Amino acid sequence: MEYSKFIDHTLLKPEATPEQIEKLCGEAKQYGFMSVCVNPCFVPLASKLLKDSGVKVCTVIGFPLGANLTETKVQEAALCVKEGADEVDMVQNIGWAKKGDYKAIEDEVHALKEAVGGSIVLKVILETCLLSDEEIKECSLACKRAGADFVKTSTGFSKGGATVNAVRIMREAVGPEMGVKASGGIHTHEEMLSMIEAGANRIGASAGVVLLK
Repeated sequence: MEYSKFIDHTLLKPEATPEQIEKLCGEAKQYGFMSVCVNPCFVPLASKLLKDSGVKVCTVIGFPLGANLTETKVQEAALCVKEGADEVDMVQNIGWAKKGDYKAIEDEVHALKEAVGGSIVLKVILETCLLSDEEIKECSLACKRAGADFVKTSTGFSKGGATVNAVRIMREAVGPEMGVKASGGIHTHEEMLSMIEAGANRIGASAGVVLLK
């Protein structure tokens, strides 16, 4: 199995420099990763560096809290696509999830999908460490109804990261056709395999090179 194509090679630290993004993109090309995942300000640079390489540019929207106005998320996503993003990972409104307002989540995700268009992959970060199993399930279903392409576990900036349990719940909720991305705290090849076995078909990790070993 070509595990490199599972990996979104990620650098989202606030102190990331252009030089570090250049290194990230170089590694992504060298190892054939699916994408690099960078903050919005680095989308133009990553897009330039990865042109014609086959490596996609992924960015994050409403990151890391998800508490932005929907209109702000929509405009941020549209701008990032205009600057060269192929994939956008938006953070859902976690307060709505805790309240049980899954219709609001569905409407927001649908608005983002409409804004970016069908050719752009939209992933929705649930931040599963803050949710109950039932909330993970219901949020996953809301994202599926809204037309998202993936549900994703974590930002990597909250209380915890991906767990096998969360990935299983997400996969069971969305079925076989939709994507499930495990991210946050995946540091070894064995941890990556456990997420894939649980149902993940994309892995977000800053340790992308290490995961292949």
